Amino acid sequence: MLDLDSQIKLEGNVQTMPEQHFLTSPQRRTERLPSWFRVKRETGKHYLRIRHLAKRLNLHTVCEEARCPNIWECWNNGTATFMILGEICTRSCGFCAVTFGLPNELDRSEPAHLTEAVAALDLGHAVITSVNRDELENGGAEIFSESITQIRARSPKCTIEVLIPDFQGKKSALEIVLDARPDILAHNMETVSRLYRHVRPQAQYTRSLQVLTWAKEEGLLTKTGLMLGLGETIDEVRTVMADLVAVGCDILTLGQYLQPTEKHLPIARFVHPDEFTQLKEEGEEMGLSHVESGPLVRSSYHAEAQAGALPMAR
Repeated sequence: MLDLDSQIKLEGNVQTMPEQHFLTSPQRRTERLPSWFRVKRETGKHYLRIRHLAKRLNLHTVCEEARCPNIWECWNNGTATFMILGEICTRSCGFCAVTFGLPNELDRSEPAHLTEAVAALDLGHAVITSVNRDELENGGAEIFSESITQIRARSPKCTIEVLIPDFQGKKSALEIVLDARPDILAHNMETVSRLYRHVRPQAQYTRSLQVLTWAKEEGLLTKTGLMLGLGETIDEVRTVMADLVAVGCDILTLGQYLQPTEKHLPIARFVHPDEFTQLKEEGEEMGLSHVESGPLVRSSYHAEAQAGALPMAR
């Protein structure tokens, strides 16, 4: 069990990050983004449909919780990334906008509600992610498994991608998800090894790499993502890509880190689109099957197209 009392300060039911995980002083957010960050903000019929559906079924989306800049594009195209296991995370990563604190009890109706949403939206490819639930014995792996099983029973033509936590390195928990045979198993590395303690202090670089290794050993398509602009060097990114090739990872997403609030990590630099293009070319030359790379790329950006371009391992 996670000793939350030793890590967090209670403020009602929501908790603040440990002092060492906050910036020592608020950083001024960069308000003027480079020209390549222009996003068309509009709410079409599909956008409103997803918003109302998620509210009716008491579902959460990472699009909203993580303040994704692509929410307008994706929702207007009729796609969304659903977030299970509640909306409060037990980890205090310095980059993430999802609320950190003491989670509520698991909602056992989540898989059924998620299945209804996938069917209502007639999704060809469903992406499911979650918060970390380190206080649970298996980190909520059972809810992932039930969601995959129920979606597949009701929408058999829909491919399923799960973006999972590391389950604290417990292979037995991971196997609960693997046994449900998602079409794509994703787990994000997020950053380079040197920055882990600074960016995601409750995770480990080698542990995240191990999750991808175990999934590949089970014959699944695997996927991961990195944020750039946190202080990494290009050579360090190349090292991560080499590590991913070594464990057989299939898909890599590369995107620009954007600071959610003044209490989150500042942006070290804006990576130019040409650098993203260069890294895509290098990654695919190294052996990655597909690299989705660009300033606005996020873990599930163009996920259906990526899935369609690779043979499923179900």
